Amino acid sequence: MTNNINIRLIAMNWMQFAVWGAYLTSMGGYLAHIGLGDNIGDFYSIQGVVSIFMPAIMGIVADRWIPAQRLLGLCHLVAATLMAYVGYVGYTYSDIALADIFPYYTLSVAFYMPTLALSNSVSYNALEKEGLDTVKSFPPIRTFGTIGFIASMWIVDLLGYQQSNMQFFVSAAWGVMLALYSQTLPNCSVQTCGERKSFAEAIGLKAFSLFKDTKMFLFFLFSMLLGVSLQITNGYASPFIQSFDAYAEYQNSFFVEHSNLLISLSQVSETLCILLIPYFLGKFGIKKVMIIAMLAWVCRFGLFAIGTPIMPGVLFLILSMIVYGVAFDFFNISGSLFVNNSTDQSIRSSAQGMFMLMTNGLGATIGTQSAQYVVNHFTTNENGLQVGNWTMIWTIFAIYALVVAIAFAIAFRHRKI
Repeated sequence: MTNNINIRLIAMNWMQFAVWGAYLTSMGGYLAHIGLGDNIGDFYSIQGVVSIFMPAIMGIVADRWIPAQRLLGLCHLVAATLMAYVGYVGYTYSDIALADIFPYYTLSVAFYMPTLALSNSVSYNALEKEGLDTVKSFPPIRTFGTIGFIASMWIVDLLGYQQSNMQFFVSAAWGVMLALYSQTLPNCSVQTCGERKSFAEAIGLKAFSLFKDTKMFLFFLFSMLLGVSLQITNGYASPFIQSFDAYAEYQNSFFVEHSNLLISLSQVSETLCILLIPYFLGKFGIKKVMIIAMLAWVCRFGLFAIGTPIMPGVLFLILSMIVYGVAFDFFNISGSLFVNNSTDQSIRSSAQGMFMLMTNGLGATIGTQSAQYVVNHFTTNENGLQVGNWTMIWTIFAIYALVVAIAFAIAFRHRKI
């Protein structure tokens, strides 16, 4: 039975991130291509805006009323339908304005973002029912989520959809498949006991009590500060690499034409680094693992600042992609496990929603809006390309990540997960 549940959760995680991988890293280039380069930050920050409230709300619903696996499927179905409409607009409008696609894209991600936390809850629930240790068992399963993300990126790249509305149809197709599949997963119980509860407990606000614990308060605070970095390279790595096409010496070079393939090395690294999490958490504890993640973000941005898409500069970009695995996994996956193991079972879905709120919500919103200001200050859109002083842009981001790492090392006190 254990092997069977592992396979089922692997399939769920594969599709969960294939939905996102279809457009997350290539959408920035598409927006620049259709003349909406100045609004790239808006599209990525809206993911943060909806994450401020949607994961928490859906987490409460999953804790109280609708089993998490069924809610997961419902959210994916709604998100896929709206994403397909975003793709449809590309066929019906020759000159696409922000208002033509942004509202529908916003609603789509509003229903997708909660599924990141819900899929974690479904996985943890299924593993615990089998008597398995989530810290040891979940990371290898989550690895296949990254493989799904990579596969979706490659499909979009190799089919020539990087600057096409077709990437949204690919995303929608994965979403519909997962919406159906999720209904077959092990049931997640809701809190149906009949004793009297306060209004705050009834709607799941008990999760906010976590802020009374200084350790958890600081953890969520720095999760928000580090979350600022999460979506910056997703939104701007592709426009950055494609911008080299404006210069004769880089025109038609392989990685300018196939930026998704280069960026996908980040997800390959992520796949491998997930497997290191159990060892690093057990050996060093959450504080040191988080510091390692923060320093990896410094390297991620710093290497972008000196990289180019041809030799020898492409080696710096490749190194940046490799270090991304540490930057992302050691923060996101370790943080999720820390929250799961530090909270009562009755509010775990809500607590996961809270973690999403602080990272992909407040943090990502502040980060992408700030990044949009910085990028628009140092670049201009020329013939569908964001051209300008990208070295200064990436250096600014690297300095920010370094300041956060130093502050976290001083303020947070915790030894083991």
